[in-house]
Amino acid sequence: MKKGIHPENYRLVAFKDMSNDHVFITKSCVNTKETIDIDGVTYPVYKMEISNTSHPFYTGKMKLVDTAGRVDKFFSRYKNRAK
Repeated sequence: MKKGIHPENYRLVAFKDMSNDHVFITKSCVNTKETIDIDGVTYPVYKMEISNTSHPFYTGKMKLVDTAGRVDKFFSRYKNRAK
């Protein structure tokens, strides 16, 4: 492998899905400011809105992820037109 092309801060990072509190650990070089303790080990934590444990494609459930109410506004505006 070539030397000097890989990031220096490549380390174990905990990724936390905020919609269902699922946490998984993998190597990454993402910048984080917070940490989390898992089994007595402290990891930098990166908080995500959605992951494979909450995404409708992987779960098979239709769940609308909308924080600003845009989907509800769309449905209320066009509810009588769709027929």
